Amino acid sequence: MITIPVICTFIAIIACLYASYSDLKRGIIPNKLTFPLIGVGIVLNGINSFITGNLMILVYTLIFTATIFVLGYIFWKLGAWAGGDVKLFTALAALIPLNPLLINYSILNIPLPILSSYPFPFTVIINSILSILPFLLIFVVYIVIKEKKHLQGELLKPLKDYQHNFLLALVITSAVTMTFFITQFFELQILLLSLIIIYILVMILSKIPNQIKAVVVSIIIVYSLYQSFQITIFGIITLFITITIIGIIRKLLTSVNREALQDDLKVEELKEGMILAYGLYEKEKKIYFDKESFLTKFKLAAKSGDLSSINAPKGKLLAGTLAAGLTDKDITLFKELVADNKLENNIRVKRGVPFAPSIFIGLLISLFIGDLSYIFFRIIDLML
Repeated sequence: MITIPVICTFIAIIACLYASYSDLKRGIIPNKLTFPLIGVGIVLNGINSFITGNLMILVYTLIFTATIFVLGYIFWKLGAWAGGDVKLFTALAALIPLNPLLINYSILNIPLPILSSYPFPFTVIINSILSILPFLLIFVVYIVIKEKKHLQGELLKPLKDYQHNFLLALVITSAVTMTFFITQFFELQILLLSLIIIYILVMILSKIPNQIKAVVVSIIIVYSLYQSFQITIFGIITLFITITIIGIIRKLLTSVNREALQDDLKVEELKEGMILAYGLYEKEKKIYFDKESFLTKFKLAAKSGDLSSINAPKGKLLAGTLAAGLTDKDITLFKELVADNKLENNIRVKRGVPFAPSIFIGLLISLFIGDLSYIFFRIIDLML
């Protein structure tokens, strides 16, 4: 039966699909899409409330829509979300304040979708945030292939390090074999404890001299092959492939990510809305970009023993890295600083990563699978 919640859900899916296209194509989620959706959602849920005689449907719609807008506004002020993202989340809250439960099914006797105890719009937000990582990886790969081909060598470096990856696979296999032997001997079958033991053994094997390591690992691998040839071979191959893939993903999230999602521009090329890669500060009449991350500062502070340097005053903030981007006033300031030779004419800006596709993926996951964070914590609870 086609009901108003089904109609609202269909509208939400189509709207998110269009918003994703617009965000990828033009870098914006248009107001002409989000503002009408908010009104349509409130009106349709108001009609549904009247038809069913359940006033709480309209009440929940208004409360959740207002709550998501306020929450989104806070994230916008903090620089985490762009304005279009806030309005799209608000529109989804207005359209689908309650989970419509379009379908119910089960996989391995597990009923899906798995619902959380908090309102459905929060599930959409959480799933969207969790979905941004796989989308980000795909987006970075696309940029490397299409626009920044010089980064392909850096991205594929883990494939060239196959010898190191294979040795690490052997070391981990040896640690797993030793852990299995230890837990059997002491009759310990706690998964978390086994993982800790494996980690410790890997660290120990990695630190010992190469000649001793080769002998120890060889003996353990031979023993493992004798005990279970097929499982050992399968484990080594699986670990080798996994380590290589993790290496590529690590590149995508670190060095390749930084270069692919950042561009160096002349001050004349700056436009309103562009996002700075680093904050611009003035301290003791010196103008500079704060390029050091918190992690880098923490490492330097740990080495020097001066932890106060982590929170050392950076000076007066002239231009920040908020998602709202540069204003005309900021661009004018940059032009003046470059003209006065107080700043090099080389400004690094971030490429805005489209968030609408992640919202679209998050919506689909919420409708057909459930709340990913709730599922994750349930799995952890079962493991423990």
